[in-house]
Amino acid sequence: MSPEYLLTVLIVCLAPGIGVVYTLSMSIGGGLRAGIWAAIGCTLATVVHLAVALLGLAAILHTSAVLFQAIKFAGVAYLLWMAWTTLRGTGALAITPEARARTLTPARLMGRAIALNLLNPKLPMFFLAFLPQFMPAGSLTPTRDLLTLGAGFVAMTFAVMLLYALAAGLMRRAVVESETAMTWLRRVFAASFAALGLRLALERA
Repeated sequence: MSPEYLLTVLIVCLAPGIGVVYTLSMSIGGGLRAGIWAAIGCTLATVVHLAVALLGLAAILHTSAVLFQAIKFAGVAYLLWMAWTTLRGTGALAITPEARARTLTPARLMGRAIALNLLNPKLPMFFLAFLPQFMPAGSLTPTRDLLTLGAGFVAMTFAVMLLYALAAGLMRRAVVESETAMTWLRRVFAASFAALGLRLALERA
């Protein structure tokens, strides 16, 4: 993998998106442990999207408007639900012990991360367009090269998500005891989830 590819992937992974917002909100709401599980879930979703792209299923999404719209609006609905529960303090930023015990289990944290990311049908098509640009010219092993590029993307995704989780986990101590700060954080993250839902709703195949 070239330095240019790794730098480009780093920029892509650092850009605020569904995975970043979810990982940050989980780290602040439930601590570093919750953020790490969220990061793992987001990374697993990336693996699935890559597999879909490499198997050629992204082309089906591109040509089937009905399937694309169905997945897209399921994702929009889920993001809006996340926005609503976050704003109420019963979802992403529920920080009471009872809420942690009920909602912040590893399985649920990873499950939400995977669902949020899998319900974005643009990602497989992104990989289908992005990865071939960094293939070595005249490659005799295109499948292996694509798998290598994909593995690098997955590793970078996990590293960046861990950094976001760590940063939010460190910030958590400073804000979690302030009801005013938590109220504003709930509003910010709820608005972020809603904005991501709106952006997804406007996406076209």
